Amino acid sequence: MSELHIIESTRTPNTVESIENDLVALGILEGDLLLVHSSLSSLGWVCGGEQAVIMALLHTLGPEGTLVMPAHSSHISDPVEWGNPPIPSDWLADIYLHMPAFHPDLTPTRGMGSIAELFRTMSPTIRSLHPQSSFAAQGPLAHRVTQDHLLTPQLGQSSPLGRLYDLDAKVLLLGVGYDSCTSFHLAETLNESMPMKRMGAAMEEEGSRTWKWFEDYDYNSDDFESLGKAMERHTAVSIGKVGKAQCKLFSIRKAVDFAAKWLNEQRFSN
Repeated sequence: MSELHIIESTRTPNTVESIENDLVALGILEGDLLLVHSSLSSLGWVCGGEQAVIMALLHTLGPEGTLVMPAHSSHISDPVEWGNPPIPSDWLADIYLHMPAFHPDLTPTRGMGSIAELFRTMSPTIRSLHPQSSFAAQGPLAHRVTQDHLLTPQLGQSSPLGRLYDLDAKVLLLGVGYDSCTSFHLAETLNESMPMKRMGAAMEEEGSRTWKWFEDYDYNSDDFESLGKAMERHTAVSIGKVGKAQCKLFSIRKAVDFAAKWLNEQRFSN
């Protein structure tokens, strides 16, 4: 969506103050631990863009709150599986050999949106050290959330998602759908029927760059929209707007507990 189209479709400019007011109305409290998935363009035109949104989030949470965002780098993965876009098969060997290793300060996010990408670069944001599924956090609980991110399972109980679950964080879908709700992947790992697959990533080991293969769950978000709609009928979800964006706010613990049961009944029983 072009900036001109965004301007033309926005009635009044969104500001740090107006976004903060909308976040409070949605149910975000000072001191919350908050995981945010976001789309800047969905808010309408924002005075200050990504910076303004992050400022509003941090102001709303206050100094005792902790802000977390996904910082996934899906491009550091097995190129055989790349489909958007695919690459020629005769490039594979060069990619395995030359893809730069994940580096928390240098490696950009992919597909996370401009808000998450800016947040990743901000001091004093901390980033977990997974080459594909890292999370970025800022606040008193940032280190606790991001420390010791295991290579596999990357979205399991010992990942930042598992720590957010243990701490009963809130999840904010800021203008994105349930297909972006990474928390549901934690529920997938709790099911014994979940299939596994081989994955690969360029990473540093003992000071040297290497391509490392590992086994992990075959994560699948294809049914997350249906899962989310079902969750709304049975679990408390605060629904409202921030700017023009349709937003949803809910407890990660309640969401994962519901999702584990729903997946068992709807996906894995078929």
